[in-house]
Amino acid sequence: MPTGRVLVVDDERSMRELLGIALTQDGYDLTLADGGERAIEILKREAFDLVITDLRMRKVDGLAVLKAVKETSPSTAVLVITAFASAETAVQAMKVGAYDYITKPFKLEEMRLIIGNALERKRLQDENVALKRALRRERGIENLIGKSAPILEVMEMIRKTAESTSTVMITGESGTGKELVARAIHYESARRDGPFVSVNCGAIPEALMESELFGHVRGSFTGAVANAQGLFSAADGGTLFLDEITEIPASLQVKLLRVLQQREVRRVGDTKDIKVDVRVIAASNRDLEKAVGEGLLREDLFYRLHVIPVHLAPLRDRRDDIPVLVAHFLKKLSKESGKDMRGITPEALGLLEHYHWPGNIRELENAIERAIVLGGSDMVGPDALPPSVRRTRDVPDFAIEIPDGGLDLDATLDRLEHQLIKMALGRTGGVQTRAAELLRLSFRQLRYKLQKHNVRPSPDLERASEAPSPGS
Repeated sequence: MPTGRVLVVDDERSMRELLGIALTQDGYDLTLADGGERAIEILKREAFDLVITDLRMRKVDGLAVLKAVKETSPSTAVLVITAFASAETAVQAMKVGAYDYITKPFKLEEMRLIIGNALERKRLQDENVALKRALRRERGIENLIGKSAPILEVMEMIRKTAESTSTVMITGESGTGKELVARAIHYESARRDGPFVSVNCGAIPEALMESELFGHVRGSFTGAVANAQGLFSAADGGTLFLDEITEIPASLQVKLLRVLQQREVRRVGDTKDIKVDVRVIAASNRDLEKAVGEGLLREDLFYRLHVIPVHLAPLRDRRDDIPVLVAHFLKKLSKESGKDMRGITPEALGLLEHYHWPGNIRELENAIERAIVLGGSDMVGPDALPPSVRRTRDVPDFAIEIPDGGLDLDATLDRLEHQLIKMALGRTGGVQTRAAELLRLSFRQLRYKLQKHNVRPSPDLERASEAPSPGS
């Protein structure tokens, strides 16, 4: 049976009765109004999926009813009935927002077909709106999880910047959720109905990067067998997210700067420019000022991109968010795996809260997924966590209390320093260069303190720590 709330408006009793009988038999939830004035009163307090109104009525005509519908409920479909099949009448009604019109005399089957099409269109529109709202909840600011001061500051920044068209630069370590923030900015903005195009600049071969970003014309290079639009054109009307921006070669950064300034692109091999309406959000896990100094990022491009800076703190600096994130991932991943997980034990949660998370949120999610898959119960316990996380419990906490008789401050600080050095070496597997970074020390300073406290890792680990890094 058809469904939908329908309001029939006509000052002729015979027409109201005819439509009333037919539509009631068809199963619609029907309301009748004996004129435009009465219809407008009803519309002020009730909502309908479809309004069927005669155009010519005494006092208040069908155009007034149509305008009232669009003011109170723009998504409601309106079907106009007229005995005057002039083009002027139809065009006027359609301009105001009528779905369609039908002329008297009409056949009931024709009316039923138009009503069915109008309600189906309304249903699809409502579904589309609901899907967009769900997408916004899924990918908008509600998708950012946390209650710590750093993440709350990021959420506030998203709210403030979403409606602007200024470029945004997101910085933060790998795994902190830079693309999530970029998506949230997009879906909170007026561009939410436009495309969101994400590209990792480090994953595109240098020889193909210009073509990927700006497009190419047929025959512009070997293999260009057809015209192709670039990512800027694909993101027209929406947002382009350029992750790892420092991976773009310097020669191409000049062209990117021009695109940002002129808002137009030129495809490889083309002679004319194409206008694009794109908001650019860039991201990097590097220290950008240092990258500028090293020549990895042009200074003028840096200032063009760095209009609105957003920094994502590492997970170790927002430990208050770990229980919230764990609960979120448990719910999400247990549903995906088909396992009914009740929660996590206090001891396991404590290990997660004290771990340093070099891989940030991505590493935490992977740890929870591993625990769900490999765990043998409906509670995540310590033994289901990765070995790197479990090692946290092997390093005792250094508790400091001032006894009644006082304490030797120098000796206490020495013990604390000794404990922290051992903890850093434990977390880095004995690699001294990484331990020095954790302690904000130079390698020479760490070596001195190791000798001072007579702390010496195994020879194999010591040699590994002294080996040059792959990038050196």
